[in-house]
Order: sequence, then C-alpha cells, then structure tokens
Amino acid sequence: MKRRLTCCLATLVCLVFSCKEEPKAEELAAKAAENYYRLLMNGHYDRFVDGIADADSLPADYREQLLVNAKQMMAQQQKEHQGIHDIKTVKAQIDSTAEHQAQVFLLLCFNDSTEEEIVVPMVSRGKEWRMN
Repeated sequence: MKRRLTCCLATLVCLVFSCKEEPKAEELAAKAAENYYRLLMNGHYDRFVDGIADADSLPADYREQLLVNAKQMMAQQQKEHQGIHDIKTVKAQIDSTAEHQAQVFLLLCFNDSTEEEIVVPMVSRGKEWRMN
C-alpha cells in the first residue's frame, strides 16, 4: 500500500512540474528589449549593438557608426536629463501579421524625474529576440 501511495505521489509531483507554462513570445521579446536597453544605459554599447538583428553580418564601418550613435544618444540623455536611472516595460505585443515580430513599449526613467516612452521593434531569430 505504501509503495502504491509513493508511486502515486511521485507521479503527481512529476505532472505538476511538467505542466510548467512556457513564457509567451511577447514576454520574451519584452525581456530582451529591456535587457538591451539596460546594456545601453550601463555603457555596454558593443553589447547593445550586438542585440540588433543580423548584427554579426554588418559591415565594420556601419557597426562602428552604430556604436558612435549609441554613445552620442547616451551623452545627449546625460546632458538633457542627467542620464537614465531605470527602464521599465510598459507592454509588448506580437505583430498580428507576422508572429516573429513584436513591438515593445519601454519607459525610460530619467534622473531629472521625467520619463519617455519608446517603441522598440523586435524580431525573433530562432529562440532569441533581437532589435529590428
């Protein structure tokens, strides 16, 4: 009897843990977008540029220009708003015409207590979401 009860409990535990719900595509896209912008906020410009779709196949001079643009943008935010202190996801939605594309709405929270909402277009590359 004890053995049967133990088997039933073990089966129940396995079922509970196997029913773990996978994150939704929009949640994954939002997390990726927020992470890329946190990299930018923290000065990891090269890793931010790596988050662009097909970044590994960009010509070197174009990649360098993207790095310069990222640095200039952050310098401008520092000058105008004393920098960014937080990034929050507002919402994310999958494109109704293409499941592998999403729009992520991020809220940039500046040190001067102002905020700005931006839209980050995202595209999935396999299981990875990249900025488009």
